[in-house]
Amino acid sequence: MPDLATQLAPWLNAPAWYVAFSGGLDSTVLLHQLAGYAHGHPSPPLRAVHVHHGLQTVADAWPGHCQSICDALGVELDVIPVQVAPGASLEQAARDARYAAFAKLLGPGAVLFTGQHRDDQAETLLFRLLRGAGLRGLSAMPEARPLGQGSLVRPLLKTSRQQLQAYAEVHALRWVEDPSNRDTAFARNFLRGEVFPLLCQRWPQAAGNLARSAEHLGEALGLLDELARGDLAKACGNAPLPWLGLDSLDLEVLAALSPARQRNALQYWLGQRTRLPDSRHWAGWEDLRDAAVDARPVWRLTDGELQRSHGRIWWLSGPWQGSPDACAIDWPDHRVPVTLPGNGRIWLEGQPGDIELRIAYRQGGEVLEVPGRGRRDLKRLLNEQMIPCFVRPRLPLLFQGERLLAVANLPALGQAGWQLRWQPPTSAQGLS
Repeated sequence: MPDLATQLAPWLNAPAWYVAFSGGLDSTVLLHQLAGYAHGHPSPPLRAVHVHHGLQTVADAWPGHCQSICDALGVELDVIPVQVAPGASLEQAARDARYAAFAKLLGPGAVLFTGQHRDDQAETLLFRLLRGAGLRGLSAMPEARPLGQGSLVRPLLKTSRQQLQAYAEVHALRWVEDPSNRDTAFARNFLRGEVFPLLCQRWPQAAGNLARSAEHLGEALGLLDELARGDLAKACGNAPLPWLGLDSLDLEVLAALSPARQRNALQYWLGQRTRLPDSRHWAGWEDLRDAAVDARPVWRLTDGELQRSHGRIWWLSGPWQGSPDACAIDWPDHRVPVTLPGNGRIWLEGQPGDIELRIAYRQGGEVLEVPGRGRRDLKRLLNEQMIPCFVRPRLPLLFQGERLLAVANLPALGQAGWQLRWQPPTSAQGLS
């Protein structure tokens, strides 16, 4: 087996090590190796983490099994129950729940080790080839990637399943077998149980060769990512309204690229925010890009949506996809900041004196007295300020009685000597 010490060297200064411990063969071998290393070398504190999905009755016994293994190795165990959302793919939903739990667990700089191995790499490549995946889907699982505030590390990717089995037998390890792994109705189980044994009979080096191909594809993807970063550096520039805290891209810069480079740049950019759409759903990008100037197209994706406004495309997720509570709020003590339901918080810079104020949202027909310009329709003023349409229903307005005094974060639409400030709701801009 590959030298574990070499794999661990980059992570020796981490504040904590965790092992994703299902109780199966792969994670049992990994935990045994890590525990042995930790007992003989200076290393971060090591804990095992068992995520209990609750999908099978037999799985109720696995936390106890994992606890007995950890007790024998002198390793602390955390058992985390999760709820698996119903959906078309139970496998994907369980994976999402598991990795969400891992991401929440990891503090800054912490490392989670997982037991994926060389055969998993090969099976993933073949599985995705059969689904028609692009280069991003076909590239190898990386040995390390960000997760939550820490990192996910796969130290066994150069190790075959056969080597893991041999190690477990030599060290008399005990592990559990998930009965669902024998159900060939699941596509990956069919590949593992039916297809790969036939391939390896005819081509004994099939798993290793496929894993190596996945690494080559990963190198090619790295070059495409470099190209995407260069293209996005131009498209990200001159972003308006920085106080919104929203990511956006210059549509004109993107549209000037070839269609393939457009998709490449967007795949890289969106991949940090959501699960990428398959080829059938990329028509949503073309509709967004090519819509009329006065249209309000929306491209809805798994974890958010793209909207177009004033020559840019904007990524909206989390609270930005909903609507705030549109009820007006009295503000008797305007020296104290106010939290708006579902819409961040507001405060005043400077003091307007002893007047009664309230916060409300656009209903239509509002008029603002602008110094030097007289009474102006608010809709026209917001157009002049290039405020995106999706922001306008959320933009707090300051009233004295029925008189509109100020618009949040727009000094030109406020009062001399004091301004209404707004901290918009935050969106989660990254994916585990």
